[in-house]
Amino acid sequence: MDGLIQLVVTNPFWVWAAIGALILATEVSTGSGWLLWPAASAAAVAVAALLFPQLGWVGGVGLYAGLTIVTSLMARRFWPPRQPGDADDINDNNARLVGHHGKAVADFRDRSGRVFIDGKEWAADLDEDAILTSGAPVEVTGVSGARLRVRPAR
Repeated sequence: MDGLIQLVVTNPFWVWAAIGALILATEVSTGSGWLLWPAASAAAVAVAALLFPQLGWVGGVGLYAGLTIVTSLMARRFWPPRQPGDADDINDNNARLVGHHGKAVADFRDRSGRVFIDGKEWAADLDEDAILTSGAPVEVTGVSGARLRVRPAR
């Protein structure tokens, strides 16, 4: 145990580098984006501990706390905020079709028909009163269950 304490006291660079690596590994496994800044702060403190050995542990912890707060606040300012609806369900392939273009497979009757989009044929309903003939270009405006809502492409 004395050897471990001696290692920590005499090699703050490696301790801070290990702390940064552990935080970065946690960030990579969670993908939150928020642990990136504490990991970068730990790496910066590791470099500071190497360049300024007189920094000590109290100075290192203080520098780490300050850098973590500053980098996290700066990240909030410059990192684009997540918009509501962005990748709410990454497994919802149907919702990803919104905005895609395709063609009507056959004439639409009573605002209902079939469309061909991204290599698949889908049941579709028209959003507006329009006449769609076979081969007419359409745009997906929404998904309702297993049916697409479409409109004539503009």
